[in-house]
Amino acid sequence: MNASGGDIVTSARLFVEYVDSLLPENPLQGSFHGAWDYMLNNYTKFQIATWGSLLVHELTYFTFCLPGFIFQFIPYMRKYKIQQDKPETWERQWKCFKMLLFNHFCIQLPMICGTYYFTEYFNIPYTWDTMPRWYVLLAQCFGCAVIEDTWHYFLHRLLHHRKIYKHIHKMHHDFSSPFGMQAEYAHPLETIILGAGFFIGIMVFCTHVMLLWAWVAVRLLETIDVHSGYYIPINPLHLIPFYAGARFHDFHHMNFVGNYASTFTFWDKVFGTDSQFNAYNTKVANREPEDKKRQ
Repeated sequence: MNASGGDIVTSARLFVEYVDSLLPENPLQGSFHGAWDYMLNNYTKFQIATWGSLLVHELTYFTFCLPGFIFQFIPYMRKYKIQQDKPETWERQWKCFKMLLFNHFCIQLPMICGTYYFTEYFNIPYTWDTMPRWYVLLAQCFGCAVIEDTWHYFLHRLLHHRKIYKHIHKMHHDFSSPFGMQAEYAHPLETIILGAGFFIGIMVFCTHVMLLWAWVAVRLLETIDVHSGYYIPINPLHLIPFYAGARFHDFHHMNFVGNYASTFTFWDKVFGTDSQFNAYNTKVANREPEDKKRQ
């Protein structure tokens, strides 16, 4: 970016910050401010980083899983299910839930216990005054998503190598028709290997512990959405440029080859690993008029 371009971006950012500073604190923001101060005054940094992160993860994960879980009981939603011939079963969901509990509390919790030391090492602040504005957090979460998506693409593709696949990643593919709760159903080694990409963006930006929690929420929302098994046209996530979505990742579970990225489609486009997905979509599009004629 040239100097004039940089000046424009800087000026725009300063203008947004100035306008934002003139706006009065709304009641919701004031309540959040009070709750944040209460947390800082009554809990240690270790407690906030550890138990706060665990709470954010668990509440966010199962809250975002809930709509997809309810959809299976609503006949109207069946038309949005991508693989309609493979409905969820209680047996599959119970198997998934048991593995999730093991991963969350035996694998991820020990990693979460290192969050405090992570924030201390990188001098990540906790105070209210140092918390970035919402639009900055949003931009940083997008940056984290791009970074994580790159890590995920190459490591995920490696895990599909024939000499590695059956030992680690095959477990995640126990379900050829995914559902939201299955997003973090994986071999413990995969949880660590692919999960490491989550922290790279945090290390790059290092602005505030709130970024860590916001990025947790955004990443879980995305991964549960693409594993949901449902394609809902009005989904606002589809407005994100190059967003993969449920159809893109559902095909990966159905086909086992291609569509390796986690959030976006650009790496698969660059390396041509979406070719089978594109061919499948073309085949389906050509078949639909014939099906309508038979009806």
